[in-house]
Amino acid sequence: MSITEYESFLLDGIKAVQDWQAHWPAFSEDETTQIDFQQFKAIFKTFTKRLQENYPYFHPLYAGQMLKPPHPVAVLGYLTAMLINPNNHALDSSEATSKMEKECIEAFGKLFGFQTPLGHLTGGGTTANLEALWVAKQLHPQQKIAFSDQAHYTHQRMCDLMGIETVKIASTPDGTMDLSNLEVHLQADNIGTVVATLGTTALGALDPLNDLVALKNQYGFRIHVDTAYGGFYSVLAKTDTAFSQYQAIAHCDSVVLDPHKQGLQPYGCGCVIFSDPGVGKCYKHDSPYTYFTSSELHLGEISLECSRSGAAAAALWLTLQCFPLEVNHGFGPILQKTRQAALTFAQHLQESPTFALFLPPQLDIVTYFPQAASTQAISDEAERIFKSAMASQNHPLYLALLKVNAEKFKALHPQIEVNSAEVNIFRSCLLKPEHAAAVPQILASLHHHAAQSVSLAGSH
Repeated sequence: MSITEYESFLLDGIKAVQDWQAHWPAFSEDETTQIDFQQFKAIFKTFTKRLQENYPYFHPLYAGQMLKPPHPVAVLGYLTAMLINPNNHALDSSEATSKMEKECIEAFGKLFGFQTPLGHLTGGGTTANLEALWVAKQLHPQQKIAFSDQAHYTHQRMCDLMGIETVKIASTPDGTMDLSNLEVHLQADNIGTVVATLGTTALGALDPLNDLVALKNQYGFRIHVDTAYGGFYSVLAKTDTAFSQYQAIAHCDSVVLDPHKQGLQPYGCGCVIFSDPGVGKCYKHDSPYTYFTSSELHLGEISLECSRSGAAAAALWLTLQCFPLEVNHGFGPILQKTRQAALTFAQHLQESPTFALFLPPQLDIVTYFPQAASTQAISDEAERIFKSAMASQNHPLYLALLKVNAEKFKALHPQIEVNSAEVNIFRSCLLKPEHAAAVPQILASLHHHAAQSVSLAGSH
């Protein structure tokens, strides 16, 4: 459904807030905040025109980065709560939305198999990962943090920020953590926490978490799971063995996910959850002007961020009421569609005379490249197709490129000559369920621009 089909609910939300406001004595708006509406009309027209400069993230022909619009339900929840503008730092500034946030954390904790989860929403995955690594430092102040060379750059950056020593673990050609290399470092280095990624942002790869948990039991390190992109696939873990690694999260110490990726939410909505509520002691601080209205836990008492949007919590809560974290209802069918889109697209690429699949998708990111004899020729052709598709008026297709180490590329595709250090290939994030029906259209446009590229190259 489009947002226009929800317009009446937005009016209901505005009316509900107005009715709530009417419980207090009326007052006049101060003249300093009033504007000339004729002037505003012109300004707003310019504003809406400038917004049209964006790529069409809402459309299934946008098959590039991890971008898609929030669901109208989330938009309604956000806009309605934003009229009140609660701050989920303390209960006296967000009593209703703080309760909603805690209920969302309980739902996610149950999804991941945590018995007594402690956590909160954040502005995004970067801050969520920062908090998890910060807690790791508090618990093991002299120990290093290890992560794969395919982990998000956030981890290195945040560890640098906090002065934490790091160990970078090699990855296998399929983009997952090489546990044999990890074990070498576990024996040689003072590692206190290992970051596992379930859904790398480059390839959508799943680190072997089941085996990593076995190593944890042997060596005694903590595990932090960064599943900012792929976390919602936990919904399918009990019924689909392709996602069995997600069930191992229950044996880990912390987890991060981004509802603004797979969770239908507007930016920014990240989330960090700890399996042991005892880590709340790491956040202990004194705030002499807050936390007086209730003896219940104020979310600011377990967060590095202070002011946080209550509207984000409201939007997520409303979404989870409409789309529960269930296999056959709510998020399950949505994720099954995005997964099917990736599998169908990958199958067609394997049968294509023009393109080749780089790696079978583990989630809904598909990586592929134009067939050519060498890595440099592949990069050149990919860039030509990319520019043609992104600029086309008649056959638009919005793609993304991925830079891959040429030697790792060679390990998967030994028939290709390596004559460059890196190779640029295509990376399509099929995060929208509508992508499942749009695969033929995407392929047709892709082949059109490949043919255009060949024609252009021939003319030179």
